[in-house]
This record gives sequence, structure tokens and C-alpha cells, in this order.
Amino acid sequence: MTTPNFLNTPHPLWERACSRMRLNIQNQCSLTHRFREQARSHMGSLCAVALAVSLAGCAGLPDQRLANEALKRGDTATAAANYRQLADLGYSEAQVGLADIQVDSRDPAQMKQAEATYRAAASVSPRAQARLGRLLVAKPGATEAEHHEAETLLKKAAAAGEGNTLIPLAMLYLQYPHSFPNVNAQQQISQWRAENKPEAGLAQVLLYRTQGTYDQHLDDVEKICKAALNTSDICYVELATVYQKQAKPEQQAELIKQMQAAHARGSVSAQRVDSVARVLADSTLGKTDEKTAQSLLEPIAPGYPASWVSLAQLLYDFPELGDVDQMMKYLDNGRAADQPRAELLLGKLYFEGKLVPADAKVAEAHFQKAVGREVAADYYLGQIYRRGYLGKVYPQKALDHLLTAARNGQNSADFAIAQLFSQGKGTKPDPLNAYVFSQLALAQNTPQATELAQTIQTQLPPDRLAEAQRLLKQEQAVRGALSPNTPELHTLQEEVSEESQ
Repeated sequence: MTTPNFLNTPHPLWERACSRMRLNIQNQCSLTHRFREQARSHMGSLCAVALAVSLAGCAGLPDQRLANEALKRGDTATAAANYRQLADLGYSEAQVGLADIQVDSRDPAQMKQAEATYRAAASVSPRAQARLGRLLVAKPGATEAEHHEAETLLKKAAAAGEGNTLIPLAMLYLQYPHSFPNVNAQQQISQWRAENKPEAGLAQVLLYRTQGTYDQHLDDVEKICKAALNTSDICYVELATVYQKQAKPEQQAELIKQMQAAHARGSVSAQRVDSVARVLADSTLGKTDEKTAQSLLEPIAPGYPASWVSLAQLLYDFPELGDVDQMMKYLDNGRAADQPRAELLLGKLYFEGKLVPADAKVAEAHFQKAVGREVAADYYLGQIYRRGYLGKVYPQKALDHLLTAARNGQNSADFAIAQLFSQGKGTKPDPLNAYVFSQLALAQNTPQATELAQTIQTQLPPDRLAEAQRLLKQEQAVRGALSPNTPELHTLQEEVSEESQ
């Protein structure tokens, strides 16, 4: 169906009237002949023509409501198909939905397309302004001009009533203080809280995570999220984390009961339930409750495919909950829904050879399918090439993948690079780069990393140590230009971003 050129005339009154009309068409495609006649008499000839043109192909018209629902349950293929057709017809909200899917892919090429799509819709859509602002905040290597553009877009979207703008603004100020020397992030967040801004509390939680003081403020996080639970369901995840860390099973059980009731009413998404289940199964947060996690995941997995992978991970971590065959079924379901975590976990199984026979070639194939979407895929590929699991060492391929992983927040990759340069396995030893990455690997805070860093430093003569320290500063500068990608921050930003879906 081709829209006549005159329908794209950029007159404000026409745009507003026909935008409302298009929304009604898209959500009520069963309009009757009588309604069409009423529309002609009430809306005038121009909109009547547009209505007739739009309704002519109504039987095959893509549906944004169905696209939104498909996206919520993890069916990105159906969502993208509907969004793409609507975007081609000029629907700005569909353009935003399509760009959201491109962003979620984490594929660099699609991320670039998403930025262009957001920009195209930003002139008429506050939602696109907010999305573009968030994308620029998280964009690796963003310029200072882009930082300020992001601030302008987010403030403009907020003024238009768009939600989910304070969190990315807070992240912008926390990540790039040099771009905003006159902004004190804590003072700004305190001001938002004093003004009772809806997202101000979560911005404070973000600050705690960013500054590494989350555990020292568990009581405040609990207070913030109890107050915001009915309006920001990410707080189920935060409260579950608090209760896990504080070893409060009674409060945890009551929270889960409340969440399940809200999910049954449709006010809490399956993604939230999945996230809470993963908190319960995370041994780094405290005593696990893997059986409750399993009971949360099993009912939602058929409608939310990402939970198939969460179930498989649960069986991987707690083998007593099931067997390998069941895990493989879960992973097959996840792969069928194009879940990159499924490919990552399958690759890990064949990489380790614990539950299935080790097969580096099969592991490589699965990891390659997850590259660009799961940071750890680059790490494991780098290890395959570094260790010679395919018959020989591929030092350049190992370095490429490990460096990508390291610069995207995989701390263990720095240690592997330091080993590559210090051992010289398959390549000539490079003491200077060995020093650089052994120093960066100290962030792991492990005995092995500390020992390696000390050994490498003692082997460098003073004149070369100065050069190595210069290279270290260069690499740290590169890291500083990239967005932090710690799992906690990434999860919080992802979870909050869904609030405005």
C-alpha cells in the first residue's frame, strides 16, 4: 500500500489530526462501513482520503499493539516484522520500536541503524528523543558534543512528559564528569529527590552501584524501592537483591508472592519475573533459593523465551534440579527463539567438557553466533585461540577477541591477554604489553592476577618500565572513553529502559 505524497505534508494541524487517525486505524482495524462514512463527514475530505487509503489494505495491515505484545514476550521476529512495515508507512512510534530491537541486538551495524532511525523520528517524537539520548549516553567512544546532545534530548523529552529520562541523565553525569564540570551528580539527584521526581530514587540506586557503595546503602535502597514498587517494577529486582544480601527469607518470600500476584494481573512483565529468579539463583548475592527460581521460570518460559536459557543456566549451576537432556531441551527452545545466551551457554558446555564431551570446534561455532551480543563470547573465543584448542595457537585472533571482551568489561580477559604476552605461546613474548594487561587484570583481585603482575613488573628494567606505564595510561584512556559495562549497571539500565516500552 503506497501513501500519496500529499499525506506527508508537514502541516502541524494535519499531522496531529492524522496521527490520531492512524493510531485508531492501527488499533481498530475492524472499522465498519458506517464508521467510514462518519469519518468522511467529520474529518473532512483530506483525512477521509487518507482513511480510505489506509483501510483499503486493512486485512493485511501490520499491528503495533501486536508488535508491542510480541516484544514483551521476547518474540522479536514478530515484533520487528510489524514495526518495520509500520515504520515504512511513517509511524514514528513504530520507527522507535524497530530501533529498540536493533539496539537490543547489540550488533554494531544495527546500533548504527538504530541511531539513524531515532534521529529521523526525534523531530516529532519525544519518545525517540529519549531513546536517542539514552543511546548516546551508552555509545562507546561518544564525543563530548554527543554527551551534550544527549543531555539536551533527555531534558527536552522530560519536558514533554516522557519518562525514563533521569536515569540516563544521572548515568551521563556519573560517567562523564569532565563533560559536565558544573554538575555534581549526587547534588543533582538529591535535588530530584527533593522535587519528588518519579525516577529520582532509582537514580540514587544507580549512583550507589556506580560508586561501589550499594552494600553500604541497602537500607536506603529498600526504602526507595518499597516506595516506588507500584510505579517502577524494577524495584522487585532491587528488593530481591537487598533481601538476598541481607539474608531475609521471610521478606523475600512475601516479595515474591506480591510479584506473582502482580504478574497474574498483567502489571509485572515476564522479564521482571525472570530477573528476580536469576537474583535468587545468584550465589554471589548470598544464600541461593534455586528451587523457587525454577518455580518462577517454568510457567513464564513458553511465553518469554529468554527464560528457557535462564532455566538451562539454573540446571548448569544446580545439576540436582535436572539432567543434561532437560538442559539441552531448554537450550534448543532458546536457540529457536534466537536467544544469544543459549548459544553462549552451549559453547561453554563444549568448551569445558564437563557435562558433554569437549569439542572446541563445536564450542567455537556456538560462540561465534553470540559474538556482538554477549561479551563473554569474545572471551571464550579468545581462550580457544590462545590455548591452541583447534590444533594450534592463533595469537592475533586471540588478541582481537580478548581485547574486545576486556574493553567491554570482561575483567578476566585482561589476565588472559597478560598471559598471552608474557608466555609467548605461539608468538614472541612482549614484556611491555604483558605489563599493561597484568596491571589491568589486578581489578580481578585474585591471587593469580597479583602474582603475575608482580612477576612481570620485576622482570622489566627501569627504562622499559616507564614506557610500559605510558602504554598503560593509553589503554586506560581508551577504556575511559568507552561506556562501563559491569553486569550490575547493564542490568539496571536495561531493566529501567523497559519502563517506557
